[in-house]
Amino acid sequence: MQDTMTKMRREVLEIPDAVERLLTRGLPDIEAAAEALRRKNPVFLATVARGSSDHVATFLKYSSELSTGVPVASIGPSIASIYGASLKLEQAGCISISQSGQSPDIVAMAAAATQQGALTLAITNDPQAPLGTASQRTIDIHAGPELSVAATKTFVNSAVAALLLLARWKDDRDLTAALHALPEQLARACEMHWPELRGALKGHSSVFTLGRGPSWAMSNEAALKFKETCQIHAESYSSAEVLHGPVSIVGSGFPVLGLSAGDAAEDALCEVADAIALKGAQVFVTSDKCQKAARLDHVRTDHPLTDPVALITSFYAMVERLATQRGINPDTPRHLKKVTETR
Repeated sequence: MQDTMTKMRREVLEIPDAVERLLTRGLPDIEAAAEALRRKNPVFLATVARGSSDHVATFLKYSSELSTGVPVASIGPSIASIYGASLKLEQAGCISISQSGQSPDIVAMAAAATQQGALTLAITNDPQAPLGTASQRTIDIHAGPELSVAATKTFVNSAVAALLLLARWKDDRDLTAALHALPEQLARACEMHWPELRGALKGHSSVFTLGRGPSWAMSNEAALKFKETCQIHAESYSSAEVLHGPVSIVGSGFPVLGLSAGDAAEDALCEVADAIALKGAQVFVTSDKCQKAARLDHVRTDHPLTDPVALITSFYAMVERLATQRGINPDTPRHLKKVTETR
């Protein structure tokens, strides 16, 4: 047990309470945004985000396409801020995601989308920030102050807000019920910090992370956090892509983390994980279905779309401990600051 708890660990442990706060205090904003989507009836959704927030956008993409049938495209913020291009967004809902709500390029793209006829929604931890002004509707994620540079509870609350928006838009009662059951499940997920994976990473400076579908978004977030908090070079791949070329650098003992939800992609991900394990890699997967890869403890939730939220929560608990074991303070990663304002 650490003598001094890092801000990052404290904020990971706050995730269940932060999600509960969102599910209660954030519901009016989400209901209003869902009603606006029903009135607009968009042909497609577009997302605007960077960094961890863009991983939320990827999660939103898969979740929307699986649960609502509405396709989602990602818009590069520089389309507005650098290039000044105009897009045909009259039939779109445009969702901007930014924990700070301050990055000028995200704000510029949201404002442009509003001018170009989209229904614009903002998901942010600061509804008074410029992004809220640039958007027609704002969803406050109610994560509370986040002092560690590494985003954890703001990432989880952004993902939950996106899921709840989809659920309320389409009156998906199963998904809504699963979301309201999450806080207790996330409290258990916080206690799973994967010592066997941390042991396998000792002495390694590179790792692969794998996912498929919605869990691929969490794989992307995990790879970023390995770099950000532990100075480990991590690459994220869909399990459908990793055997097409990247696997050639895998040697004996090479560490691989597979984040598998209990969904239709679980068998396919495990098949790939087992194939990589047979090549000598140390492969760890959040599934009971792998034959060669090692099982990691995991929390299964009440819906396939909420499983990835529990997985990333356990990952955060693990990576904070890994950073401190490597003598790195995860609260203040080198060269980084809390808010990056990109133009």
